[in-house]
Amino acid sequence: MTRGTTDAAAAPEIELAPLVARLAAGPQPWVLLVDGRSGAGKTVLATRLAAATGSALVSLDDVYPGWDGLAAGAAAVPAIVRDGRWRRWDWVRDRPGDAASVDRSGSLIVEGCGAISRASRPLADHAWWLDRDATERKARALGRDGDAYAPHWERWAAQEEEFARREGSRALADLVLTGGDAAVAASRPAHAHPRRCSSSSSMP
Repeated sequence: MTRGTTDAAAAPEIELAPLVARLAAGPQPWVLLVDGRSGAGKTVLATRLAAATGSALVSLDDVYPGWDGLAAGAAAVPAIVRDGRWRRWDWVRDRPGDAASVDRSGSLIVEGCGAISRASRPLADHAWWLDRDATERKARALGRDGDAYAPHWERWAAQEEEFARREGSRALADLVLTGGDAAVAASRPAHAHPRRCSSSSSMP
């Protein structure tokens, strides 16, 4: 999924301060999963949060193995959380790319469609779902990625719908944000979930 430059100013932004405070109030270091339908604003929010908190950031756009790969990308999330390792997908050549990794001694954000699943949720301290009007989502996504995405919109949307329905992703979230403003549609206290097993002594 070739990404263009995301213009964060193209739509009103979600206020960061309450979200940063929510992260600071929980276990340290933390793991945050950011999910939602295409065009909801996941990448913008996750990028801003990573800059504000100094956390590592992994976008599933680098992981999905092609336009039919949402489920496979989602299946990679537990290993990313536990080990900080994955293999990139080369969208230009349509084949597996280089191995990649992030430092797992600190906090981590994993963002993308399929980030929240029954397998990944117990490994994370926070799971946030972004909602946005369907018409606005499509306009944002196609405005960002243009002709590269347009032929695949329905194909990808079908995978999003099926995955979210099967996994109950939105219901697994402890915070549901309405994209484009700071409204919280649903909020539950973030839990201290049983988290990733790791050989690193720095991992809680």
